[in-house]
Amino acid sequence: MRYCVLIMDGAAGWPLEQCGGRTCLEISRTPNLDAMVTGGQLGLARTVPGGFEPSSGCACMSILGYDPRIYYRGRGAIEARSMDVPMEKGDVAFRCNLVSIGDGRMLSYSCGYIDSGEAAQLIRTLDKATGNQDVHFYAGVSYRHLCKIQGHEETLLAECTPPHDIPNQPVAEFLPRGTGSEVLRDLMFRSQAVFHDHPVNVARRRRGEPPATMIWLFWGSGKAEDMPAFETVYGIRAALSSGVDLLGGLAKMAWIDVLDISGVTDDLDNDYRAQAEGSLMALDRYDLVVIHIEAPDEAAHAGSIDDKVRAIEQIDEKVVGRIRTLGDQGLRVLIMPDHPTPIQLQTHVGEPVPFLLWGPGFVPNGARRLTEREAQATGVFLEEGYNIMNLLTK
Repeated sequence: MRYCVLIMDGAAGWPLEQCGGRTCLEISRTPNLDAMVTGGQLGLARTVPGGFEPSSGCACMSILGYDPRIYYRGRGAIEARSMDVPMEKGDVAFRCNLVSIGDGRMLSYSCGYIDSGEAAQLIRTLDKATGNQDVHFYAGVSYRHLCKIQGHEETLLAECTPPHDIPNQPVAEFLPRGTGSEVLRDLMFRSQAVFHDHPVNVARRRRGEPPATMIWLFWGSGKAEDMPAFETVYGIRAALSSGVDLLGGLAKMAWIDVLDISGVTDDLDNDYRAQAEGSLMALDRYDLVVIHIEAPDEAAHAGSIDDKVRAIEQIDEKVVGRIRTLGDQGLRVLIMPDHPTPIQLQTHVGEPVPFLLWGPGFVPNGARRLTEREAQATGVFLEEGYNIMNLLTK
């Protein structure tokens, strides 16, 4: 038996008044998903345990079959693992976004999805100007980077707010606060002088693009420990494709191989067809492939209904459509979002998400579409979402 897991990051959401009380999943045209739902089992799963942050790190850990209550210790160090940043005892890692602030407000948590090459120039300059034996900055993808701090574990006690939670809001009241926050705030403020006249920002202003005015530190955690190897737990070899470091970090923690597929990105410019083809071709070498697509989540963070719907429809056409062609080859499939990202909030919530199990052994339960409402109507509910992998593979 072979298996495929498709994670549509942030695709779930809340009913939208401007869309007649329907969610983005409900208004999207998804003929391939619809056909699979009528032949599979639909339900709801809670991927974020109560009291945990509703992040993709926690939610995707559940989908991969690991209980966050046991293994989740924070997101920063998971991304460090993906980026091969060494973490020792006493080290802490923080997500380091490049953000654009104007008139004291958060104009863009991503600097308009800054190019990775430009971002790397900024991060290298920042590390040279402010880095030392205790502080190091590492360039990641687009606006997502990493700051490692040594000898200041108290920073983990600081109360930090993700920048995508505060679009267009005054930032002063959301800066790190409480114990350990002084170190974080100092680094953030010092980055402003480094970036102000940087050639990358000069060029971005000239082109009318949001400049990177400072860094924003959040999602701190200590060293991420390995989880039991996926092959040991489930008895099958797995590989994963994603455009974000977080999923690569989770894969490495579970000893899941990471696929390098050209054209896979973290945004709407993702090459969906290439990601589907490359991932499914890997089934010649692996028993299970995970396809993680970030685009719906990024669109929801930007508050764009049109872009979120477009991402869902592209996934249906170019990824789900390709998966369907393997239906006669004994493929078992799990398709689901990791968490909802409501357009109204432009950030994550920890509510249950719809899931679809399709393929040999899964009996249809009368559902017709992969939506929040139809999943709830089935009465199928998985309280401990990390058991979803057992349902797929056993």
